[in-house]
Amino acid sequence: MLEREDSPTASPPREGPAAVSAGAAASGDTSRSGFNRRDFLRGSGAAIAATAAATAAEDAIAEDKPATVVPAKAVEIKLNINGADHALKVEPRVTLLDALRNDLSLTGAKHVCDTTNCGACTVIVDGKPVFACARLAVECQGKKVTTVEGLTAGQNVDQVVAAFVKHDASQCGFCTPGFVVAVKAFLEANPKANLEQILKGLGGNLCRCGTYVGVQAAALECAGHGKEG
Repeated sequence: MLEREDSPTASPPREGPAAVSAGAAASGDTSRSGFNRRDFLRGSGAAIAATAAATAAEDAIAEDKPATVVPAKAVEIKLNINGADHALKVEPRVTLLDALRNDLSLTGAKHVCDTTNCGACTVIVDGKPVFACARLAVECQGKKVTTVEGLTAGQNVDQVVAAFVKHDASQCGFCTPGFVVAVKAFLEANPKANLEQILKGLGGNLCRCGTYVGVQAAALECAGHGKEG
């Protein structure tokens, strides 16, 4: 015999899992999971408050302590650049490149990569090519430093400079001073270098415009292997 829906003996509708969970959360029942949203929010609030209090205490302690790190004071140094002595006052952290450009207005060495990867800041220190961005100015006291400006004297220019002009060994010109100085230093140490040796010797200098053919021709001519005229 069929029972009517309003019959006292009809079975009550069953609640689904979602309804049971919602009811448990609303009533604060934690018997199923042992944890509810109210406990989570209460715990999170306490953790945030504790963190803020700890941070404030650390800041207060830090403010009470005297400063133990102070910037180094500038020192007086003397540099021999292109045969002339220059007295200047720089911080110990100042590089030779920054001292040349900012304190002595010798801007031939270029500030490009600052990571010893391009060679645009090449200068000669005691006869050896050096990246000026990687050498501290204070380290160069008592040494002889030659920049690209030192390769000209009035109307007289070094043969390397003349060869670069002759072979059109520059385009934008930004890397050119570094290349000129690098070629000068390399050929002074290897006056009869061949092309293979030149390529290896100039491996630390990069040209973004790709004027390597002109640079090689200029270096070969200075080494006595190029054609005149």
